[in-house]
Amino acid sequence: MILYCDTSALIKLYLVETGSTALKKLAAASEALATGRVSWAEAHAALARRVREVPDDAAPVAEAKRALASDWPKFMIVELTQEVVERAAEYADTFALRGYDSVQLASAHALAQESNAQVTFACFDTRLNKAAKVLAMATPFALVPGR
Repeated sequence: MILYCDTSALIKLYLVETGSTALKKLAAASEALATGRVSWAEAHAALARRVREVPDDAAPVAEAKRALASDWPKFMIVELTQEVVERAAEYADTFALRGYDSVQLASAHALAQESNAQVTFACFDTRLNKAAKVLAMATPFALVPGR
């Protein structure tokens, strides 16, 4: 099984948050971890916001950035192709998703279609999980309240 992590899940691999323990167990049981190319920028933006909002988290956030940089080459990266962005545009409309949420969903769905392995979509956003379920992707965190 390939575990596709959107940015909300990716951050939980590096900072202790609600859902981190369950996600780390699922990641350890996966054959591979995947994410979209856009997750790099989204993760760094989220980490920077965390430090602005909670200055005491500066040290763990700095360590999270170092660990993400070290692990990044190990991830299967779904590239942001024209096909992915066109599908993302369709998903934004169909599922009423924000821009980057639709890009994450389109990236995961592209990986699922191109892969011979099962792709599980790890995300902590209710609307995005509902959309992934419609696309027949496994969503282990679908019951977690989203934004």
